[in-house]
Amino acid sequence: MFHKGAKIGLYVLSSTKNTQKMLLKKLNKRARLNEETGLGTNTALIGGRFFKKNGMPNIETKGLPIWRRLNIYHTLLSMPIWKFLTTILLFFFLINFIFASIYISIGIDHLGGMVVSSEADKWGEAFFFSAQTFTTVGYGRINPIGFAASLTASLEALIGLMSFALATGLLYGRFARPRAFIKYSKNALVAPYKDGIALMYRMVPYTKNYLVNVEVKITLALRMEEDGQLKNKFFDLPLEISKANTLTANWTLVHVINENSPLYLLSKEDIAAAQAEMLVFVQGFDESFSNTVISRASYSYDEFIYGAKFLPMFHPNENNTSTILHIEKLDDYIAAELPIKI
Repeated sequence: MFHKGAKIGLYVLSSTKNTQKMLLKKLNKRARLNEETGLGTNTALIGGRFFKKNGMPNIETKGLPIWRRLNIYHTLLSMPIWKFLTTILLFFFLINFIFASIYISIGIDHLGGMVVSSEADKWGEAFFFSAQTFTTVGYGRINPIGFAASLTASLEALIGLMSFALATGLLYGRFARPRAFIKYSKNALVAPYKDGIALMYRMVPYTKNYLVNVEVKITLALRMEEDGQLKNKFFDLPLEISKANTLTANWTLVHVINENSPLYLLSKEDIAAAQAEMLVFVQGFDESFSNTVISRASYSYDEFIYGAKFLPMFHPNENNTSTILHIEKLDDYIAAELPIKI
């Protein structure tokens, strides 16, 4: 005899299977399958969405010691600026604390010119002597006496020179690293378009590094039953315009849901049941960096808004001599009745 909760679980499982079977039947056979995504097809091996909202792969790497899978250079280049500066400051204080401890263990009598009247003064003098040696400032009031203190100061000066060389390289790398600097709308909209409907999102560059020869590709990921098991299926979403000579203002990307679209016969409930995810890939040439830059974004099915359209986000200035672009209006939309039920 089944427990009530078990009956509900079996009912949900059966309902899910029936929904998946119906999805396979309703899937537009004219939709173009994409088998070159490099993403897994077995749903049992994939957890959650493929890409995070910021475009980073939704993958946690395990199976190797942390010191083997950690790329310190890449981590320091890609981490947020506040984390980077905090890491530099922590390293600076830690290395000077270590060397101050070494100087104190050698003996403060091996540091000439120290003025101490308490234990706190001793630590303070040793720490700031270490900082002056590490940065090679060397004011000269305190100086090492004896072989041990001189050798320690020499090694610290060498480490300081190497550390600042690395920090300078990292700062330059972060400053000069090519980036797309593109913001994406929070939601993708299913909106009325011409005589039908279309799935659209928009993006905008938010700095002065304008892109040229911009190309956008969109892939739709669906979880569908095939041969008795759920699999990830990937489909190209053709865009009405997928290439642009330049990207200087906002660009609304439009996928028309017509007889060639994988979304053509799917309802809102079908798209949710298939846990649809729209994967966005953008590539362009940055004039400032003279380099190709790429950007990614992802929209999960629960980030699709049905029956809405974007509001304009730019207008001419008072003198009608230039255009004002409002970045803060990137996500603004209003309700719009769909001519086709979905």
